[in-house]
Amino acid sequence: MISYLEFEKPVASLEERIGELRGLDTNHEVDVAAEIERLEAKSADLLASTYASLTPWQKTQVARHPQRPHFRDYVAEAFTDFMPLGGDRYYGDDIAIMGGFAKLDGRRVMLIGHEKGNDTQSRIAHNFGMGKPEGYRKAIRLMELAGRFGLPVVTLVDTSGAFPGIEAEERGQAEAIARSTEACLALPVPMVAVVVGEGGSGGAVALASAERVLMLEHSVYSVISPEGCASILWRTADKASEAAQAMKITAQHLKRLNVIDRIVKEPVGGAHRDSQSMARTLAKVLGEEIDTLSEMDSDALLRMREERFLQLGG
Repeated sequence: MISYLEFEKPVASLEERIGELRGLDTNHEVDVAAEIERLEAKSADLLASTYASLTPWQKTQVARHPQRPHFRDYVAEAFTDFMPLGGDRYYGDDIAIMGGFAKLDGRRVMLIGHEKGNDTQSRIAHNFGMGKPEGYRKAIRLMELAGRFGLPVVTLVDTSGAFPGIEAEERGQAEAIARSTEACLALPVPMVAVVVGEGGSGGAVALASAERVLMLEHSVYSVISPEGCASILWRTADKASEAAQAMKITAQHLKRLNVIDRIVKEPVGGAHRDSQSMARTLAKVLGEEIDTLSEMDSDALLRMREERFLQLGG
């Protein structure tokens, strides 16, 4: 069952009617096949037109959709031979950030990303994708391992931000995020980062400081959430929609501003409607990016990364 967002209610009504017609007794003389076909076409057109004109706030809702594929879904559908590696060798293991060796269509890579979970129990276990210092230190360890073995690094970014709890601050959250960002920038191997859902604040940048930064079509990437921005500017989260518009957080806005390099198209209706198709598309795009970057030597990669970030805002 698909969970419908508020702006999808007209589509939900049509699909509910289609379901009712399919449940009718086919022994009756009334032929409902033609009506089902008509409603399916109308629903598909409405879904396509709705998603072709989403506002930034609506895209934020899509990026947060509870059924949107996360790290473990992409591991299952787009990668093979995933060998998870845990622990930061200092404090413990943080499963809000996961990673390990994997293969992408035969290419050996180091895969790292945020995992939000897909139900109440797993979301709590994964801390809703909000990484703690040990998670970012684990990411640093895996990136250094990738550099040692000459493996390209792929990161899947999907977090509202790093965990802001007092225990994270006690264990050096800011320092861990800064060092993770530094580790990305210093990598001697290719790195491709993809914002697959939410890319929030330094918690996202710490895994996204790559020479190639991609975003899924309906993902968002910002320094603060629209609600947080609205609370600061207008002292109310009710103006989150206006904040999202002003902040230019969508993939389309950020591509025009050269903050990201490429937009990965999603299935009509969002990645949550066809996660397998989304995973296949992402695998193909990642393969293309890695093949191109693998032709460059370490010095060229470091220079490309440096120039990319120094030119932002120029």
